Amino acid sequence: MKKKALTVTVVANMTSNYSEGLGNIASVQKVFKNRKVYTVRSRESLKNAIMVQSGMYDDLQTEVDGATQKLVNSELNAATCRALEGGYMSTKGTTYVRKSSIYLTDAIACESFVSETRFHNNLYLASNYAKAQGKNIQNDADGVGLMPYQYEYDKSLKVYSLTIDLEMVGKDENFGAEASAEEKAERVNAILRAVETLSLVVKGNLDNAEPVFVVGGLSERKTHYFENVVHVEEDRLLMTDDLQAKIGEGYRTGLLKSRVFLNEDEVEETLHPLSVSAFFDALADDVKKYYGVD
Repeated sequence: MKKKALTVTVVANMTSNYSEGLGNIASVQKVFKNRKVYTVRSRESLKNAIMVQSGMYDDLQTEVDGATQKLVNSELNAATCRALEGGYMSTKGTTYVRKSSIYLTDAIACESFVSETRFHNNLYLASNYAKAQGKNIQNDADGVGLMPYQYEYDKSLKVYSLTIDLEMVGKDENFGAEASAEEKAERVNAILRAVETLSLVVKGNLDNAEPVFVVGGLSERKTHYFENVVHVEEDRLLMTDDLQAKIGEGYRTGLLKSRVFLNEDEVEETLHPLSVSAFFDALADDVKKYYGVD
């Protein structure tokens, strides 16, 4: 059968993003599964970070029609504008809808959440202002703008999947337009480069979210093919029969030798992974061959 999609499942050590806070207390996003609470980085947060870091949003143009939305017209569409590859709905005048060719899952923590709350304040700034105004910070905390706050913090191993519909990339049926094969390949590989070197910022924390393990390749099925078979328990990547069987269908694995996994030696002996950089280099070559680009 013809390959139709590119799919990868990634294990990365990354922070969570935040949900609505209560007063001056900020909480990380969480999901409830298997009767436990797990922290997440939402797929929306992941997608935005990948689109920005890959440069896919460099040509983004926006307009307001009730709400801010992506600018779309016959000249600016998914074939001519990389920012629109992630999908759009334009309601100004004629309504146009084009689904994204890029699909992500939430990045869900491998272990259940144990609350870690960090307390902060702006004491130095308030002290500076109090001194300049001749005020006593102990007696007039409100008057000098002293503001304590706290937030939950989480950085942990998380698993997420990315799937790209290769048949849809660069096409916009709303305007009968299609990008060149070279442009399609470059878009997909830009996304892959961003995943390989992903960096996130949350609450002032710079977060290296590069993969420590990755599995995938070109697929006949447009789905997150490895979503249900990549599991980490107690810092061990599980070498299940199902995972190995799926890999044996012609997929590759990549491992960052960082001793993040306690069973790193077992992973190497069982899966014979490439380095993470070699994995993404090979996948980039596969993408070029798929689109017939040298």
